[in-house]
Amino acid sequence: MNIARSDGPKRPGASWASSDAVRRSMQSNKNRDTAPELAVRALLHASGRRYRVNYRPVPGLRRSADIVFTRAHIAVFIDGCFWHGCPDHYQRPTLNQGYWDQKVAGNMVRDRDTIERLTTEGWTVLRFWEHEDPVAVATVIESELDRHRLDR
Repeated sequence: MNIARSDGPKRPGASWASSDAVRRSMQSNKNRDTAPELAVRALLHASGRRYRVNYRPVPGLRRSADIVFTRAHIAVFIDGCFWHGCPDHYQRPTLNQGYWDQKVAGNMVRDRDTIERLTTEGWTVLRFWEHEDPVAVATVIESELDRHRLDR
């Protein structure tokens, strides 16, 4: 069993995971096509909206949005409660806390930076939590798309 502790140097080849089972579990997590994303995308597609999936809105910026409307310059992110530190549902792990605190905090910093950089490039950024109602999320996205269409 590989145990990596955040309070000391890692052994060469040591895993960040507290156990092999945790490592396998974390590696199996999807970074795209999650159930919340699929639900929102299905609603948008059913209403006739077309979009790009897992797309980098700004060339050269290594950040992919979950749903992108290129003509309207709208980037949609549907964030996982654990990975992005949801204030309502994030539960701090009991093992490897130093690693996970740093990881989630880093994700939150990157999320804020992404919003700032995309906004600077003229994009509208919409962020939602995975626990939000897909119908409500799709409604907000549709409203924003309609608003952008009227602004032209």
